[in-house]
Amino acid sequence: MGTTLNPDPGVRVKVSVIASRAPPLSCQYPGMTVIETAIASVRARQVLDSRGNPTVEVDVRLADGSLGRAAVPSGASTGAAEAVELRDGDPERFHGKGVATAVGNAAGVLADAVRGLDAVDQAGVDAALIACDGTPDKGRLGANAILGVSLATAKAAAAAQGKPLYRYLNPAATRLPLPMINIVNGGAHADNPLDFQEFMVAPIGATSLFEAVRIGSEVFHTLRRALATAGHNTNVGDEGGFAPQFTTAGEALAFVTEAIAAAGYEPGTDVAICLDPAASEFYKGGVYEYAGEGVSRSVAEHIDHLADLLRRYPIVSIEDPMAQDDIEGWRALTERAGAATQLVGDDVFCTDARRLQAGIDGGYANAILVKVNQVGTLTEALTTVDVARKAGYRVVMSHRSGETEDTTIADLAVATGCGQIKTGSVSRSDRTAKYNRLIRIEEELGGRAEFTTAY
Repeated sequence: MGTTLNPDPGVRVKVSVIASRAPPLSCQYPGMTVIETAIASVRARQVLDSRGNPTVEVDVRLADGSLGRAAVPSGASTGAAEAVELRDGDPERFHGKGVATAVGNAAGVLADAVRGLDAVDQAGVDAALIACDGTPDKGRLGANAILGVSLATAKAAAAAQGKPLYRYLNPAATRLPLPMINIVNGGAHADNPLDFQEFMVAPIGATSLFEAVRIGSEVFHTLRRALATAGHNTNVGDEGGFAPQFTTAGEALAFVTEAIAAAGYEPGTDVAICLDPAASEFYKGGVYEYAGEGVSRSVAEHIDHLADLLRRYPIVSIEDPMAQDDIEGWRALTERAGAATQLVGDDVFCTDARRLQAGIDGGYANAILVKVNQVGTLTEALTTVDVARKAGYRVVMSHRSGETEDTTIADLAVATGCGQIKTGSVSRSDRTAKYNRLIRIEEELGGRAEFTTAY
């Protein structure tokens, strides 16, 4: 038995295997065939995310020495059906948010389950991880532990082949995603009264990823000046957008629309607006409680309110416009606005192919937000993307509010050719790391790079 390499100081977590126990290649029996991409060792540690909370980071090393490393993101506004993120609950360490147990599981029982498997067989590795946990929601060992091993395995396999992750996952990948750039935060991502969680700009008139980022940056800084001039603070929220003391969506949308124009762009033609109300957060007792506005809206009134915003502002996409358990509301809004507006299911689908299929069959939403930590393995996330694509649903690859410098989702957006990405604002290095990764990928692709807007 051994201990994890970096649990919370003072806590020793017993596990059955750690990286140092991996046998060297010289220990192979004479005549044995060595699979160079076999998983030789798994290490795990606690690192900090963008909110200063611990999260799981995993290293997977292969028999040929190739290394893959992945850090797992964490959400604040979470769907009820998400895979379970395992936290220690010890109030004496990280205020109960430690992940030493998940780290021990990654380096212990999960390492045992995958050691010796061929990393190139991602589906086989992920199946072994799922079977090892044995629960529908990955709550026994933790989706954060499982996902860390899953993503690190893919990155190790890519390293073994000398390829970037996007190219390893899809040799034909050439499409860069249109970014949805967060510039105003509210809801669970800020301390202001704003009920809606995210207000984003999508540079739909851009002709390249780099130009889209440039335009987003210009609008962001123009909005900063406008907020300061109007007497608002310009501090940023969890995802890098500003968090002024707005109380209504209309107030935020007016500022954003004016900033687009002031930056020299045509609202709705050069730059469109995307919303994430995160409606599950304020749906209570069958009504939508707008605490910031001090009003309650019935389902029908809430839909009317969204329709009014769509009429008044250049909004092309709304994520989680209805609560995750307000299925009739979802159907009604989809019938009313779905032909002209992208309606993205996040909490209602939780990156789960079965839940997505229910939406497809039930006629609600027309797009899905994909967050790998909602479902817990890379294979399951890619399966969900495939189900969406076959049904004609659009796909948006997404970060979480608690992020790290890990840029895996940038590669996944390119590998899947999904065409859209949410990775926060053009501030905070945990967010800009993803944009910078996409800029580098666009440069690597050169003349093969494709950038087309999804609207």
